[in-house]
Amino acid sequence: MSSLTPIKGSVTAPQGFMAQGVCAEIKKKDKKDVAVIYSRIPGSAAGVFTTNLVRAHCVDLTRQHLADGQAQAIVVNSGNANACNGEQGRADTLQMAQAASDVMGIEPDQILVASTGVIGQPMPMEKVEGGIWEAVLTMSRDGAHNAALAIMTTDLMVKEIAVEIEIQGRPVRIGAIAKGSGMIHPNMATMLCFITTDANISSECLQNLLKASVNRSFNMVSVDRDTSTNDMVLILANGLARHEVIDDPGAADYQLFQEALDYVTISLAKMIARDGEGANHLVEVRVLNAADPEAARVIARSVVSSSLVKAAIFGHDPNWGRMLAAAGYSGAEFDPAKTDIYLGEVQVAADGTGLAFDEAAAVEELKKENVIITLDLKAGPHQATAWGCDLSYDYVSINADYRS
Repeated sequence: MSSLTPIKGSVTAPQGFMAQGVCAEIKKKDKKDVAVIYSRIPGSAAGVFTTNLVRAHCVDLTRQHLADGQAQAIVVNSGNANACNGEQGRADTLQMAQAASDVMGIEPDQILVASTGVIGQPMPMEKVEGGIWEAVLTMSRDGAHNAALAIMTTDLMVKEIAVEIEIQGRPVRIGAIAKGSGMIHPNMATMLCFITTDANISSECLQNLLKASVNRSFNMVSVDRDTSTNDMVLILANGLARHEVIDDPGAADYQLFQEALDYVTISLAKMIARDGEGANHLVEVRVLNAADPEAARVIARSVVSSSLVKAAIFGHDPNWGRMLAAAGYSGAEFDPAKTDIYLGEVQVAADGTGLAFDEAAAVEELKKENVIITLDLKAGPHQATAWGCDLSYDYVSINADYRS
């Protein structure tokens, strides 16, 4: 987008937002683990959530609070998922909203709640409440980075971004933070993402914009084929950019905002895939010239999710047959006998048959930090891209003792 400008910051880059992240010692003594994001006025809000039947209590409560399409703040903790905790877990989620309400001076149903961490462990509510109070009382325009740190679990890198576009002659900003590295698989998993904007958008349009963007970004990421209990992407839009309301999906401003939002979510999706637990490579699978868009999506996700493909990339083995096999069991209709496969710039198969390719050159492509796999189906005009990572020894080590 020629009109999009990346800028410094994240969730406090748009007008009217403050944030903070603090250490409440929920799981560790030296890690920030409670975050708040606050808009000085309420506005439109939307969310997309995990598809797992086993859901954390925060998922259900936040859905309820979004029923009217309005919200003013987000409170989130890491270190404890508060999932599978029965009635006490539900009560603790309500108490998180109430604690934030008490210190912010807004209604509890204006507050969205998120948690991430270990499943089935009681919430240390005295620590959580203390963290909420401290975070709210110290939140500022400078607190966004601390908030990004506070939502991390096994992440190795902070994930934050902000951009500026122009709508109706006025500057409009979108900022976001995210966490996620393991248990990532379509549709949405173990990840959290919180997006803010000062754009003026109706809640119905905001929900449609967010859902479309998630389908192009976070739902095209796979790290380890596990879908978590707590995943959510939330967006707050407070309208302080003061342009005319965007409430028509057919309007040019709607499309402009969609493109900017997609840039934000795709950038974060790539960061999540690159930060896969123990990962050495970001893997990008491009499916070109598919007969329909859903086939392209399904095949791209199948190839990037394949454990055998991930292991081959870790071992720098140009085993293109695993890639074609993963496309074949995806459930999408295509003709393997027409499919070409490329590893970076090296073509390794044509019309479903292996070529006498330069093995050393193909290995070099797999040694790159960003590995690109392309499947050309030669069947139509549609394409899709999915992101993932290799499967390393460290992945097993990290997940073998996650609770400790």
